[in-house]
Amino acid sequence: MASDPREHQLRDPVAGPGEQHYFDAAASGILLLKQCGNCGACHHYPRALCPFCMSDDVRWTPSNGTGEIYTCSVTRAAGAIPYCIAYVTLDEGVTMMTNIVDCDLDAVRIGQRVRVVFKKTQGGISVPMFTPA
Repeated sequence: MASDPREHQLRDPVAGPGEQHYFDAAASGILLLKQCGNCGACHHYPRALCPFCMSDDVRWTPSNGTGEIYTCSVTRAAGAIPYCIAYVTLDEGVTMMTNIVDCDLDAVRIGQRVRVVFKKTQGGISVPMFTPA
């Protein structure tokens, strides 16, 4: 399948130890977070220890994939294709860096509700991004 030349081309992420499950779930359209069994907090990016209490009792949990834009910036000077980079705060309380896609970039606003979509990288790996809800 040829990619749309008007879309920003994505590089393949490098999966760290224990992260393959995250990318496998993304390929199935599921956004996973890590949740701590000790303090109950969710976190993203995936890591082996809870960043809040340092417990190693963390497990994968599915996100509902909705949230709102915390902050964003449209990049127009970095190449021929503009794109929107943003921090999205998920309904689970986790804030993650991402891109806002499949919309008019001039209409993207802080506080806007968004939902997860998955985009393929140059090598075919699915990564979560967000589009207006």
